[in-house]
Amino acid sequence: MAIDCLVLGAGQEVGKSCVVVSINGKRIMFDCGMHMGYLDHRRYPDFSLILGSGGSGFDQALDCIIITHFHLDHVGALPYFTQVCGYGGPIYMTYPTKALAPLMLEDFRKVMVERRGEEEQFTSDHIAECMKKVIAVDLKQTVQVDKDLQIRAYYAGHVRLALEHMVSSKPFLPSTIVIGAAMFYAKVGDTAIVYTGDYNMTPDRHLGAAQIDRLHLDLLITESTYATTTRDSKYGREREFLKAVHKCIAGGGKVLIPTFALGRAQELCILLDDYWERMNLKVPIYFSAGLTIQANMYYKMLISWTSQKIKETYSTRNAFDFKNVTNFDRSMIDAPGPCVLFATPGMISGGFSLEVFKHWAPSDKNLVTLPGYCVAGTIGHKLMSGKPTKIDLDKDTQIDVRCQIHQLSFSPHTDAKGIMDLVKFLSPKHVLLVHGEKPKMATLKGRIQSELGIPCYDPANNDTVSIPSTHYVKALASDTFIRSCSHPNFKFLENSLEDGNGGSRFKFGNSELQLQVTDERVAEGILVMEKSKKAKVVHQEELLLMLGEKEHKVQFAYCCPVRIGSLEETKSTDITPTNNRLCVTGRCLWLRVLFARLSSEFSGGNIQDFGEYLQVESFQVSICSKDNCPNRITETQKNNSEDVVYFCCTWSIVDEKIAQKIISILENFDYSTVQGTGGFT
Repeated sequence: MAIDCLVLGAGQEVGKSCVVVSINGKRIMFDCGMHMGYLDHRRYPDFSLILGSGGSGFDQALDCIIITHFHLDHVGALPYFTQVCGYGGPIYMTYPTKALAPLMLEDFRKVMVERRGEEEQFTSDHIAECMKKVIAVDLKQTVQVDKDLQIRAYYAGHVRLALEHMVSSKPFLPSTIVIGAAMFYAKVGDTAIVYTGDYNMTPDRHLGAAQIDRLHLDLLITESTYATTTRDSKYGREREFLKAVHKCIAGGGKVLIPTFALGRAQELCILLDDYWERMNLKVPIYFSAGLTIQANMYYKMLISWTSQKIKETYSTRNAFDFKNVTNFDRSMIDAPGPCVLFATPGMISGGFSLEVFKHWAPSDKNLVTLPGYCVAGTIGHKLMSGKPTKIDLDKDTQIDVRCQIHQLSFSPHTDAKGIMDLVKFLSPKHVLLVHGEKPKMATLKGRIQSELGIPCYDPANNDTVSIPSTHYVKALASDTFIRSCSHPNFKFLENSLEDGNGGSRFKFGNSELQLQVTDERVAEGILVMEKSKKAKVVHQEELLLMLGEKEHKVQFAYCCPVRIGSLEETKSTDITPTNNRLCVTGRCLWLRVLFARLSSEFSGGNIQDFGEYLQVESFQVSICSKDNCPNRITETQKNNSEDVVYFCCTWSIVDEKIAQKIISILENFDYSTVQGTGGFT
């Protein structure tokens, strides 16, 4: 059976993550996000594609929904899908995601409806009713969704958040990490997949790196935001950030750090708070109002999801109780003196960070440091693309930009190395890329296929990819089949050895040949389906009895004439048998000569010497003792002189190529050449 992946969002783009995966008859929706860059139908995934032409309802079409984390591009469409579209089935997410998702959804709803006057997509009651359907899970807790489907969450080291200050009409990509993100493992029967959501393979000051078991996977669905980016040392980036901030405030300037209230703000506050303590700095550090107080409250409540260092020091000091950080009020925007301000949103796409930027950008003393990813169309992206002197907000508003611009890669997403490391570690049979820009995904796809040898896919939105899956069949085994597997399966091989140990030997010229015996027990049988519809493995000889048939074999035969010289001329040859297995008759003697020639000229398989005949796979050759052999060509029978020896050959069709090679050696056998090799005297 195949794994069918219907990509409803984040296909060759970043936004509205949503992938519907069909595994052995079960359908799972991974994430249900919205695209923050659109106000039309493109905001939500096209849920109608789930039903197809004859669908009766979403409850019948889906077995469950899994949400990896609480950012809007992963959960933003969930209330709409459950309360407006009518899905009423189970929804799974981690405890932190369940705690924070309604806060994010309600904040978004207020901004869209109450501040921007948009048509309401879902209400506060919709959010509350939606969350009642959610089943919270712990990390590494195996949940049996039904008798066939099981899921398990793994720590992803990443979650992103959208706040009321982030909202704008332009596309954006939040880039901040907080607690609660999870990768999800799903298994149906013998088929298993992992959907990563967003993850980070590098630990930071408040979150650890992603952690997952080594699993046997048919498919890995991974984000690819930074598909072609490899970051330098995290500590080097931190030192660069602190140096830029300190230089600005030492010159009396103000530092604006556009960030998202959960995750990246906490990360940088820990960094600055520690630096302020060590350097005994008195310059104020501010947080803009909004969700920051609530965010820190949730961090303290969910301390077990943070990094090991924070958990270890929590009993003596809460890392989120910042000594040097206070709240900021709008009235302080034009206050004199240096300061550092964290303001949302992180891309200066609107909200309070844009308001502050308008005031501070015209001064060359001030600094704007952009620690995250900025999507095209935002002011942050324009600043990162090359320092502009003016920025047009709209046809009536223009901002003079004289401030310093500093760009740092403090992103919660793993980079290209992290993605490759995860793929290499899990070694799935197939990889599917989502949540990335099309050209970068194509580059990463090429690397995965060329460097790791794993088939990789990068579908666009609304495309379906079918991927082969693993399917094991439980089968009974007959007694005859089991006995055949346990009995010896001897194979004989003669090799030339300078110093052989044990085994039967004989001399040919100056070389010594040793008989090697191997026992390779291979379980070879035939899988049949009995009348009870149960699978059973039987021995090949049993099948004929079961079917009431007789065995029919098709074999080829040829009696090949070889002009090899008079037997009298070879009585002085140095072909000396050294064991009882080898006879001294002329018949066996010529087989020894042939064996020596094949050993030197034939490389198509193991040549086994059974005394009376030689064998390579099904091909057998022996000295023919019949005067009128039916396998002999008529013309050669007439020329039956003493310098001709007939070798009878038989083989099956599967070894036709081997037979052609050996018969060619026989037909071109040159006795004079043998005499000159030292094998004869």
